[in-house]
Amino acid sequence: MSGKTIQSLVQSWETVRFELLNTRISRLRLGIEGSPVEGSVRRLRREMEAKKLRFKPEVYLTDGWGCPDRTPVIGIPFYLADPRLARLEEEQTGDVEDRRTIMMLLRHEAGHAVNYAYRLWRRPSWGEIFGPFTKPYRDSFRPDRMSRHYVRHIAAHPYGRTYAQKHPDEDFAETFAVWLAPRSGWRRRYRNWPVIRKLLYVDRLMKDIRENAPESRRGRHLRPVDRMNLTLAEYYGKQAERFRRDARGYVDDSLLEAFPASRGHVLRPASALFKRYRDRLVERVVHWSVLTPPEADALLRKLEARATALGLSYRPGAEGERLMDVVSLVVALALDYAYTGRLTG
Repeated sequence: MSGKTIQSLVQSWETVRFELLNTRISRLRLGIEGSPVEGSVRRLRREMEAKKLRFKPEVYLTDGWGCPDRTPVIGIPFYLADPRLARLEEEQTGDVEDRRTIMMLLRHEAGHAVNYAYRLWRRPSWGEIFGPFTKPYRDSFRPDRMSRHYVRHIAAHPYGRTYAQKHPDEDFAETFAVWLAPRSGWRRRYRNWPVIRKLLYVDRLMKDIRENAPESRRGRHLRPVDRMNLTLAEYYGKQAERFRRDARGYVDDSLLEAFPASRGHVLRPASALFKRYRDRLVERVVHWSVLTPPEADALLRKLEARATALGLSYRPGAEGERLMDVVSLVVALALDYAYTGRLTG
């Protein structure tokens, strides 16, 4: 055995996937800052600044793309904030947005946000150009794929690049997105299409309002990620247990037994115990098991990381007892690994 082998086991995708599927989304500690999608959000703001637009929409993580009804905030799918979650999304649904698609969708949602922030849909000229905002909104529609009265922008299954035909609100958002995109060449590309009238209207309208303070700047977040209390398995409608067999480095169940739920106002994080006593724990584990020091260290670091992810804690007076439990836990895991090639926690 080797520490590298154990490390690869506990860090394998099969193990990480099972851990994620059993985790409540609200406990994933997701945020836009520092995430893979932060660069795209910053790029959107730079593009809006380049157009001298004063308003910059607030962006948050939720369960899908969109702006809540008439609310000038942009929701981004939470799985784009973590590469592991993006991989899981692609595995479970067969698709995940690339950077180009993310920017296209951000520009589209920015169009909605600008519309709602300045209540543009209330202007008679807006209705004359795009149609009535109060038109019934239907999930399904029959587009004219040859029409040149609409821009062709995001691709939405099964409608192709005809999403602007879905509703006047979507028509405006798509037109805004094409207008906003750098180097889109909309004046040249659409110069002989009837839709140029809409693009020129958006161009005039944005110049008219760009220095104005928005009438509405904030609004409620719809299903924000920190309130999504279902597990990822529940989110995808999957039975997580079917993935347990391949999760050979899974240790959560054993950790939960070693650190049962504690009550009290003053609790200490279990991860701090692993960190503080790591050298001593490695020494005792090596003494009582067949693990080498690198193997014991790799396993203890995994336990520490999962204790952090699970938010495990213990009462201050129970430190000695918890240390004994940890040594027993790691020795048991070592025996399982020696005989079965897996950690059965």
